[in-house]
Amino acid sequence: MEEAEFDGAGSRIRWTETPGAEPARVYLHGLGAVSSVYHAHIAARPELAGRRSLFVDLPGHGISDRPAHFGYTLEDHADALAAALDAAGLGGAELIAHSMGGAVAIVLAHRRPDLVSRLVLVEANLDPSPPLTAGSSTIASYEEEAFVDGGYARVLEKVGPVWAATMRLADPRALHRSAVALRRGTEPTMRALLADLAVDRVYLQGELSDEVPDMDGLEAAGVRVVTVPGADHNIMFDNPEAFAAAVARAP
Repeated sequence: MEEAEFDGAGSRIRWTETPGAEPARVYLHGLGAVSSVYHAHIAARPELAGRRSLFVDLPGHGISDRPAHFGYTLEDHADALAAALDAAGLGGAELIAHSMGGAVAIVLAHRRPDLVSRLVLVEANLDPSPPLTAGSSTIASYEEEAFVDGGYARVLEKVGPVWAATMRLADPRALHRSAVALRRGTEPTMRALLADLAVDRVYLQGELSDEVPDMDGLEAAGVRVVTVPGADHNIMFDNPEAFAAAVARAP
C-alpha cells in the first residue's frame, strides 16, 4: 500500500498498485465505492496485464483518510489525486474512471494536464444534478447532519448489496459532501472542461442506462462514445470483456 499527504494536515490518500510498463493506468472509483473492488479484475485481464496499474481510493473512501475539515469537492478530490500521482512519480497516465471518479478525472486533467495522457470515462458525471443512476441523489437530498445521524444507515438499507458493500467503508460526512459537490458540479461544467481537453478521450455508456445527453456534442468535441451492450451503470461488472477492450484500444 502506498500513500501521500493531501491536505497539509497529515491526512493520507492511499492506493495499491501492480508493477509494469509505463504509461501507468490509474483506476478511479465512483461515489461510495473502492477502486480495487471495481477494477482489479479488469486490470488483470490478459489484454491489459503488464502495465503498471494504480487503484486509488479518493479521500473519505476505502483505505484513504477521511478528515472532517476537508471539503470533498470535485476540485478537492482532484487535488488529492494529483498529490498521489506526484508521489507515485507519474506523468502522462491513463485514467480509467467510473461515475464520480470520472468527474474528478476531468477536473484533474484540466488542472494538471501533465499528469494525464488519456481518459476512459465510464458513465461519468458530466453535468450538475446527476440522475439517480449516478448514485448521488438520495444522499444529497439530506442535510449533512441528518445524513450523518441516520440518513446514512437508511441509504445503506435501500441500495443494492453491491453498492452497500463498499459504501459502508466510506465516511458518512465525506460521502454526503462528495454527493452534494457532484450535484453542484463545476464551473465551467465537467462537460465543458472535457470538450476543451486535448488528450484522447473515451466515454463508455451502458446500453441499459439512460443515454448520455448530447452525444453528438461530445463526439463533435472529439470524445469517442462507446455503448457497451448488456451493461448498466456498473459496466465493469456487467460486461468486463467489452470494458477491457475499450481500455486496451489504442487512440
